Amino acid sequence: MAWQLQEAKQRFSELVRKAESEGPQVVTRNGREVAVVMSAEEYHRSRKPKMDFKEFLMSGPDFDLLDIVRSKDPPREIDFS
Repeated sequence: MAWQLQEAKQRFSELVRKAESEGPQVVTRNGREVAVVMSAEEYHRSRKPKMDFKEFLMSGPDFDLLDIVRSKDPPREIDFS
């Protein structure tokens, strides 16, 4: 739901309750989105540092523990005609 700024000011307690129970609430002024009110829990969750790509790859499984054997079969023949 989008709240007009004037309404958001008048019904601030309700706005905060809805942010806690329903998720982020958008506040508009002159029809344009100007702010978002969200619960503190959601805010802190969104501020957690994200892994960079290298950390993501390094956090994957240890493939050395897997017993993977490459096939010695020759590649299949493909007819391009």
